[in-house]
This record gives sequence, structure tokens and C-alpha cells, in this order.
Amino acid sequence: QVQLVESGGGLVQAGGSLRLSCAASGRTFSSYAMGWFRQAPGKEREFVARISWSGGRTYYTDSVKGRFTISRDNAKNTVYLQMNSLKPEDTAVYYCAADWNQRGLGDSRYEYDYWGQGTQVTVSS
Repeated sequence: QVQLVESGGGLVQAGGSLRLSCAASGRTFSSYAMGWFRQAPGKEREFVARISWSGGRTYYTDSVKGRFTISRDNAKNTVYLQMNSLKPEDTAVYYCAADWNQRGLGDSRYEYDYWGQGTQVTVSS
């Protein structure tokens, strides 16, 4: 079992930056691939980024490529999402999630086994 707690959200102006953190409990954190998703009001939860268990492979949705960077520190049981050049359309609740089986691309919410409670990111224009 893994428990996930996100932090680092807030209000930022367009063009600004935020770094989200997701702290995980449990000794098996390094065995999970980790992902970030987001959900805007009235919209479905969408994939943002994913990182392999080792940190050696990353994958991003097209709309954040070149602006967001996912990383992890297995010694600290933490995954990060560095968000630069933020846009108003990035406004959403951001969730981290853990994938044990790691059988797919990791861009579907249904591939993930555990979820955090979310952290709000608001980008003003």
C-alpha cells in the first residue's frame, strides 16, 4: 500500500513557475512508476507526465512538453513536477499517482493504483 500527499500548489501569474511535490509512504516507492494528472472544473482528469521507477524514462503530454519536468528522488520517497512558463489553461487540481504493474504507456488514469488528494494550481492571466 502507498499513501501519496501532494504539496506546492498555489496562485501564480502567467509565465511564472511552481514546483509540486508528492511524498509517498511505504518502503516500495522505488518499485512504482509515478504519474501526474490534472483536472480542471467541468473536465475529465487528464494525463500530464510520467516517470519510470528508476527515473530513467519520462513521458509528457504534448501541451506541457518543454515547460514541465517530472523527476523523482527514491531516497526521499518523493516525486516532483517542475512547472515553468505557466499558462492560464494549466489551472487545475494536480494529482500524483502510483502505477505498480507498469504494463502500459501510463497515460491513462486506469493504469494507476494509488492517488493523492490533489493540490490546486491557479494561473492568472
